[in-house]
Amino acid sequence: MAEKDRMKHEAEDVKGKAKEKAGEATGNEQAQAEGASEQAKSKFKKAGEKIKEAGEDAKDAFKR
Repeated sequence: MAEKDRMKHEAEDVKGKAKEKAGEATGNEQAQAEGASEQAKSKFKKAGEKIKEAGEDAKDAFKR
């Protein structure tokens, strides 16, 4: 499941970058802002996933 989530978050990041660049190319500030927002959401989700994995690793270390 974690790998699926990582791929989903990466796809959201790429989509946001594309939207931001398209907005820059066309002068559409709203598209630029939406793209940047999508990238930021993706980064927060990636960070949350890393924290979750670190917690699971710590939990596993105590089981040993």
